[in-house]
Amino acid sequence: MIDRNGYRSNVGIILLNSKNEVFWGKRIKQDSWQFPQGGIKPGESPEQAMYRELTEEVGLHPWHVEIIGRTRHWLRYEVPDQWIRRDWRGNYKGQKQIWYLLRLVGRDCDVSLRTSVRPEFDAWRWNQYWVELESVVEFKRQVYRQALTELARLLNRPLPPFGSNGYGRPSHGAREQVGAVPAKHDE
Repeated sequence: MIDRNGYRSNVGIILLNSKNEVFWGKRIKQDSWQFPQGGIKPGESPEQAMYRELTEEVGLHPWHVEIIGRTRHWLRYEVPDQWIRRDWRGNYKGQKQIWYLLRLVGRDCDVSLRTSVRPEFDAWRWNQYWVELESVVEFKRQVYRQALTELARLLNRPLPPFGSNGYGRPSHGAREQVGAVPAKHDE
């Protein structure tokens, strides 16, 4: 589902444990780490896609997690030409994503990276919420910063000081524009 501006609809997942540590998956046969994410299929809502991707990539089901909230608007990133499939060139720019903040209510042993025929990850770990993003492919780093910053408000945790860990506080005006949407049970 590529929109008229060239962006494919997608979801991103920030999964927390009880210590507010964040799940990172290591891309299979690569040295890069990322959050679970994936495309929205025709007829799927972002929430349905999020649950499907969570099961496919991490082996977790809806009963293993609770939704804390999601980004209010689509966050976009452009994909460099060398990463774009040949048949998509010309009409594909990148991804637009709704990001979800989830809490694992299951156990670590519920995570399974081998539930899909084509696994995305070959290892995983928990990290602090604010961590350097050097292990994330460069063209995705800004959208990771945006998602983590917007969703941090739902943790009742302060934003890091400007420049620490590669994050910066947005200007006051930018903070007013973006605001995480709490899960319905929190409203």
